[in-house]
Amino acid sequence: MRVSVRMKRVPSPDLPECVHVACESVDPLGEALHSLRMSGTFYARSELTAPWGIDLPPMPGCLMFHVVTSGECWVECAEGGRRKLCEGEFALIPHGRGHTLKSGPEADAIDLFDLPRELISPRYEVIEFGGGGRETRLICGAVQVNDPAALGLIEVLPEMIVTRTDTPGNDWLIGMIRLMLAEAREMRPGGDTVITRVSDILVVQAIRHWLEHDPLAKTGWLGALRDPQIGKAIALVHRRPTHPWDVRSLAEAVGMSRSGFAARFNEIVGEPPMRYVRQWRFRFAASWLRDGDLPLAEMAEQLGYRSEAAFNRAFKTFTGKTPGAVRREARQRSAA
Repeated sequence: MRVSVRMKRVPSPDLPECVHVACESVDPLGEALHSLRMSGTFYARSELTAPWGIDLPPMPGCLMFHVVTSGECWVECAEGGRRKLCEGEFALIPHGRGHTLKSGPEADAIDLFDLPRELISPRYEVIEFGGGGRETRLICGAVQVNDPAALGLIEVLPEMIVTRTDTPGNDWLIGMIRLMLAEAREMRPGGDTVITRVSDILVVQAIRHWLEHDPLAKTGWLGALRDPQIGKAIALVHRRPTHPWDVRSLAEAVGMSRSGFAARFNEIVGEPPMRYVRQWRFRFAASWLRDGDLPLAEMAEQLGYRSEAAFNRAFKTFTGKTPGAVRREARQRSAA
């Protein structure tokens, strides 16, 4: 399941000065979910017989998922422990880390790329493997997300999210899995597109379910997004990364005093407002570098730096890489 994806995205333009976002209309958490626009979906349909085991390599920058359409299996993550998946369950590995799928806890695992695989299309392959025992069928996939807000959301997710069909409110999952399986089996015209869209829905729904039900989703950065005033300030920074924000202008935008806003922001988010603004601008700059051809000098000017050299130094301090290195790496991946 080797992923090689070409991605192009036009950077989101900064809002013009004449546009004033009404604080009442801002939904920071909803906007972060909306930014989960996925691309480059690659998927595999696996028909496996016990005993079997597959080691999946890390896929940086990807969200990986597994749908059990028949039988059961175990998924093992380095930090997330071991989890049994039953028929109709969906597991999301949001950080693209390497992990293992097995027929049972004691089964040996083989590297994915050492398995025989039939490539049906550039984005779809079939795997048949195992020892001839109990059968398990899976649909597995990997998708890429590049929007800065989406990446911020993904970073705070747990190592694994499992969505169950028997959980109240998850009736939709059965229909989605059946549709995905039917399309993967029949490969009718447009099947790739249907599976891609279903994958998008499954990923977003799994994240939304976790946000609604896990106590950890009420803390840290996610908790800050839910705060009526701090969340609105964060959303404004996300929407307008090149605006010359300072503590006073952000405080005024959400109806707080400068000192009260600074103290509350630091308490909830865990860092001062302007440090968050700078970090967000570097995230946004990284997305420009990966997906566009905006000259570095123009990028530096838009983000408030007096010179390209000053921008380069600040960017490297934050990311550990120069802007030029980030752009070269992105182009090399696109050419692969």
